[in-house]
Amino acid sequence: MDVQFYGANCLVFSNKDIRIVVDDNLAEIGSKSVAKDGDVVLFTNRQHADLTVEARMVIDTPGEYELGNVSIRGIALRSHLDEGGTNTTAYRLSVGDTTYLVLGHVHPDITDDQLEIIGLVDVLFIPVGGNGFTLDPIGANRVIRNIEPKLVIPTHYEDKALQYEVPQQPLKSALSEMSVEPKETTTKLRLKPGELGDLQQFWVLEKA
Repeated sequence: MDVQFYGANCLVFSNKDIRIVVDDNLAEIGSKSVAKDGDVVLFTNRQHADLTVEARMVIDTPGEYELGNVSIRGIALRSHLDEGGTNTTAYRLSVGDTTYLVLGHVHPDITDDQLEIIGLVDVLFIPVGGNGFTLDPIGANRVIRNIEPKLVIPTHYEDKALQYEVPQQPLKSALSEMSVEPKETTTKLRLKPGELGDLQQFWVLEKA
């Protein structure tokens, strides 16, 4: 499975059988949508714009889905933008022996029951831009400690090409506050068997 980052919280997972697009709200913040006809499109927030393409499936609520060789589980979590309730969906994608977890504007406090549902995670995609709009570095570190992924990839940070509703923190300063140094920077995530060891790693996925 290849993974590419398109800015904000937008990710594209693809292999020869399927293309999955997560949080393609790019047209709303000054860029171009990347969703195509036939894609499976996931949104972590139910309040999103209507698609202009003929998607194979649109998912914006918790649930379990089997699509070819990919298992998708939407997990209800508390939103960072709300003081109560459960109103954002995290997505756990399992492909072969690798499990990916994509978080949206999640609150840093995740319950033990929710962590049990999330289970073991190989790769975590997590917002770090903060400023009251999404997770800040402190909150992101708290979530990472609780989930304990093997690989962490930050999303949703300052991007001069995007017009965020609330200005986001630059990636460099966010990583500095998190006290982490990325091991690798790449334009496409394509993991090899055994590439993730026992020690947690931070990578930066450059914008496609």
